[in-house]
Amino acid sequence: MSTNDPNESILHAQVFGQTVSPALPPTTSGGDGQAAVLEKVTMAFLAEQRRARRWRLFFRLATLAIIILLIVAGFMDKNNSRNCSNDCTALVQLNGAIALDTDASAEHIMSALKSAFTAKHVRGVVLEINSPGGSPVQAGQIYDEIKRLREEYPKIPLYVVVGEMAASGGYYVAAAADEIYVDKASLVGSIGVIMMNFGFTEAMQKLGIEQRTMTAGKNKAFMDPFSPVNETQKEHVQKLLDSIHQQFIAAVRNGRGERLRETPEMFSGLIWNGDEAVTLGLADGLGSVDSVARDIIGAEDVYDFTYRPDFSERLARQLGVAFAEQVTTKLGSGVLKWK
Repeated sequence: MSTNDPNESILHAQVFGQTVSPALPPTTSGGDGQAAVLEKVTMAFLAEQRRARRWRLFFRLATLAIIILLIVAGFMDKNNSRNCSNDCTALVQLNGAIALDTDASAEHIMSALKSAFTAKHVRGVVLEINSPGGSPVQAGQIYDEIKRLREEYPKIPLYVVVGEMAASGGYYVAAAADEIYVDKASLVGSIGVIMMNFGFTEAMQKLGIEQRTMTAGKNKAFMDPFSPVNETQKEHVQKLLDSIHQQFIAAVRNGRGERLRETPEMFSGLIWNGDEAVTLGLADGLGSVDSVARDIIGAEDVYDFTYRPDFSERLARQLGVAFAEQVTTKLGSGVLKWK
């Protein structure tokens, strides 16, 4: 399509039933220049259409692949038996901070332990702990559940194997076991309670910042880092910490019994290495998951009952993240264009 008006700067081209109306620069060679511009516009339009078709195909194939993988993953999960085929040692791993909404939460650890104790052919349970501690409530719930399961299934012993560390709440849980085994370099102990807080009153004064917190109840804002320390409130918090500390000490004494060789520093919050823990009676000996399964329980076949998200859930999460990253990258580079 051409025009006889040399002053006209807008070229209208009909390509595959769609109107393209680009703003064209002035031409110096009349019809030949306009034909060249029209050719460039047409080629650009065709290239854009090809890119759009490729991305539509990509999204369709990716969606189909995800659906197929989720179906296969769901089938695999349903056929993942929770029973040993022969005599075995059940393993439950407690890794990381013991807290709500984590893999080491009381809910997940207790569920895994119950599955281990109720499975067929389990001769003993090993709880492998690698934890610096966490919530006293969550740790206490796991401790109580171990005690309950041992009473309900008296023929199935539970042993703790400490990896890197079983400190604070991690040791609280360990104390419920029949026996505790450590590596010579494991860190064990930290039998204490902590509540961390900061104070910013002097910094606020220097910066001219005014505290305007309002409460209903004179102690509602106690331990507020932006207010001066209130000695009465401080004493109240200390009583709370001391009370929880005594609960911790009682749990350790109840779990370890006469094996403890108490010292003035045992319940001070200090930690010890594995060798020292054995000497103090905080642990029973050196060992690993395999050695305990083989030499103590007498069932070398170790079956893992540790809570983990379903394979389909993990796959969907990973694919979703990867897919989002790809889309974000393409959008950032300008390859994808939404109209």
